[in-house]
Amino acid sequence: MNGTIRQRLTVSVVAVTAVMLTLLVLGFNFSLRSSLDADVNRLLEARAQAALESVNTEDGKVEVNETADGGAENALAWVYANGVVVEHPQVGGKLDAVAAALAAKGEGQVDDSDGDTRLYALPIVEKGVRIGTVVSGLSLEPYERTADRAAIASVVLALIMIVLTSITTRLVVGRALKPVATMTEEAANWSEHDLDRRFNEGTPNDELTRLAATFDSMLDRLAFMVRHERNFSAELSHELRTPLSAISAEAEIALGKERGSSEYRESLQRISERSDELTRILETLLDVSRSEGGAMAAESVEAGSVINATVDGMMPLAESYGIEVGVKVTGQVQSVQVGPETFRRIFAPVFENALTYAHARVTIQVVRSSRIVEVTVSDDGPGFGPEEVEVAFEPGQRGSAERNAAAPTGTGLGLALARRLARANGGDVTIALPGGAGGSVTISLPESLDQNF
Repeated sequence: MNGTIRQRLTVSVVAVTAVMLTLLVLGFNFSLRSSLDADVNRLLEARAQAALESVNTEDGKVEVNETADGGAENALAWVYANGVVVEHPQVGGKLDAVAAALAAKGEGQVDDSDGDTRLYALPIVEKGVRIGTVVSGLSLEPYERTADRAAIASVVLALIMIVLTSITTRLVVGRALKPVATMTEEAANWSEHDLDRRFNEGTPNDELTRLAATFDSMLDRLAFMVRHERNFSAELSHELRTPLSAISAEAEIALGKERGSSEYRESLQRISERSDELTRILETLLDVSRSEGGAMAAESVEAGSVINATVDGMMPLAESYGIEVGVKVTGQVQSVQVGPETFRRIFAPVFENALTYAHARVTIQVVRSSRIVEVTVSDDGPGFGPEEVEVAFEPGQRGSAERNAAAPTGTGLGLALARRLARANGGDVTIALPGGAGGSVTISLPESLDQNF
């Protein structure tokens, strides 16, 4: 069935109502006609019995003491003795012939269709022998008129009820579905323009609140996917920019003038290394997406080795900024439950951020506590303001503090990517509450499950 839910529900309710009313009308009229028919038979029998009581019999003769119909209005009565009519009403015509035929049978009833009259016969018996017959008649016209009027009235009433049911159903269904239509429009609008709007109808306890909860859940998933896509695009741009720029610069330098084969080989080697870095970046970002979808990697890596390798690789940058770097490992540090490239992607932007804002020194401290490995990167720069503790992790946000003069302007995606990677692997990246000099960022990651204690 085509059409809106409102139309389909209205048609369905009206159809069911029409069927039920039709059955009720038919049942009512059948019952009424049966009742009227029974009333006619009882009245005919009573009148025939009364006419029989007014008849005297003696030696096979039949005498009528008084008018057999007893003076009743519209009463019809015939008295027959041995087939000869003794008493009859002034009707004449076919009805007398029908009464005579019924009298000849002695008992029973018959309807005269032409005269719309029912006749009923009782035998006159003397000493066990039928010597005559009493026939009473009753016009069916009043009863038929009553039944016809009742049928017309019931049909009209049923039609009125169908019309009222149709109007009422349309109004009720329309009002009931109006919130659904409104919620659908709002959900569609929010999904395009405002991903943070929700219905917030509370605990689902009926169809509408369950629908609102479903819409809220759907909007949550939609918002997550949209933000995930935006973050992925921004992070991809952020992470690929440096190696692509390096590849482009290396190619331009190599093509800038004629070089020897060894110089070209060195340039191609550096381009190859940058290409490998691009591949690792793409694989890392894909791992993040899979991790956020619930597919956690089973890799692990020794934290200190990755930290040392990353620091060594970024020492030229630190020296260009004039920053001294110190690494301190407390106790025996175990492996972390992340892959080596993922851990490097978490640690590198935090370390680079510290170099960007430090005045003279950056300290890296690694500790293990309650099966959690914590890597705290501290600098002696201006630190984070109270309003930047959470804002710093939003994509595209740059710190307002003074940066190292040699540091380029960042994109504001480094800390956001680091936290996202850490959380995707069961950890976190947090900023120490302001209160002391310098900034302090802590990376927390779960210890490897494959280690023996």
